[in-house]
Amino acid sequence: MNATELKNSFASIGQQSVFRFWDHLNDTSKHKLAAQLEAIDTSLIAQLAEEYVRTKPKFPHPGDIQPVKAYPRTAGPGQESLYRQAAERGQQLLKDGKVAAFLVAGGQGTRLGYEGPKGEYPVTPIKHKPLFLVFAEQLLAHSRDCGRAIPWYIMTSDVNDAPTRAFFAKHNHFGYDPKLIRFFQQGMMPAFSTDGHLLLAHKDSLALSPDGHGGSLRALLKSGALADMKSRGIEHLSYFQVDNPLVQCIDPLFLGLHDTTGSEMSSKTIPKAHAKERVGNFCVGDGVLQVIEYSDLPDALAVQKNPDGSLRFDAGSIAIHALRVSFIERLTAGGKLQLPWHRAEKKVNFVDASGHVVKPDKPNAVKLEQFVFDAIPLAHNAIVYTTDRGEEFSPVKNAEGHDSPETSRRDQTIRAAKWLAAAGVAVPKQGEEIDAVIEISPLFAVSAEQLKTRKLPKAVAKGEQLYLG
Repeated sequence: MNATELKNSFASIGQQSVFRFWDHLNDTSKHKLAAQLEAIDTSLIAQLAEEYVRTKPKFPHPGDIQPVKAYPRTAGPGQESLYRQAAERGQQLLKDGKVAAFLVAGGQGTRLGYEGPKGEYPVTPIKHKPLFLVFAEQLLAHSRDCGRAIPWYIMTSDVNDAPTRAFFAKHNHFGYDPKLIRFFQQGMMPAFSTDGHLLLAHKDSLALSPDGHGGSLRALLKSGALADMKSRGIEHLSYFQVDNPLVQCIDPLFLGLHDTTGSEMSSKTIPKAHAKERVGNFCVGDGVLQVIEYSDLPDALAVQKNPDGSLRFDAGSIAIHALRVSFIERLTAGGKLQLPWHRAEKKVNFVDASGHVVKPDKPNAVKLEQFVFDAIPLAHNAIVYTTDRGEEFSPVKNAEGHDSPETSRRDQTIRAAKWLAAAGVAVPKQGEEIDAVIEISPLFAVSAEQLKTRKLPKAVAKGEQLYLG
């Protein structure tokens, strides 16, 4: 599309102001801005400006909200056969090459005080392995155990794509075959002024930000990753995010339940730490499984308890999913992702009409995102499976305090100690705390059950730093 066509296209939706500095730009800057504008669907922008920016959309909450009936972590009465079948099915899917790993890794380590992709951040308690290596070792271990390499799709962002690729190359892809790794970038969305006009961050650039983790499904299609999966015969994706070193990148039982029940999208849940924990809530709203954000679940429901004193609404979302490739194809048919947009008012630096950069001291702009959990109500036979927080969830989000590197390293040691104790190894304690630092490489064992088959010490010494790799 030439410059005249591009200008006419944006003028037709009332967004001609993005060209206000065009005549003063050099060729490089013109090319930069034109590339950003050509990537935009003008009909979508016009619709979003009207429906989500100039007006605040109202999302009606379900009239009837009930707790979800999640599958338990281990088989309950009458479920033994199903769980046995599911575990066998999950292993067979891996052996048949029907499963790929999907890592959402667009985040930066800024909040951790690290200037670079969050996946580069060192998280393990002894070897200080970066998150990327933790995941790579898991996937290599599962590939070894099932006798088949597991393809790995990694979604980066505009800001960290090149550094992420360079980090993998520098470390020889952590032992992974580069042909099995496919990097692709998350989509970007322009920010709007509150009256619906696109904002410029610079004279030659829109104010852009990632389009939300829901946009990962669109990015799979646009990048060609979805077509690549089809060519490899992949039927299921194991979806996880980059900030959680305890995550099971591949869980045969979970994948088997997902497939055996005919679910198009399955999710893991953990019991909430307390009624107001800032996680989404799996609920059944008006008969449909969905996630209701913590800020939207009425307080009267959030604090409700069962007769045994447990929370009635206790199913917290931890952003771990299994998705059928055919479901993603259905959601992205025609190139458009069938998920709602979420509106957030933010402070966004912008260039005003005179060309000066304005740094607002209060929200001045609207950003729009899509969330992957909004796909759950659209999925056939969606299920929720309960896992254990100590086994699978200790994210690294903050530099200190809650969900920090310190708490995650502690939780990694606690899980390792629990696995060792289950295998008959004596682990020292000082009060309630583990009196040692322990790290188990996924290449040594990916589960407590597998650890029992390994050669282990009889005891861990007090104050010892024990690495099993």
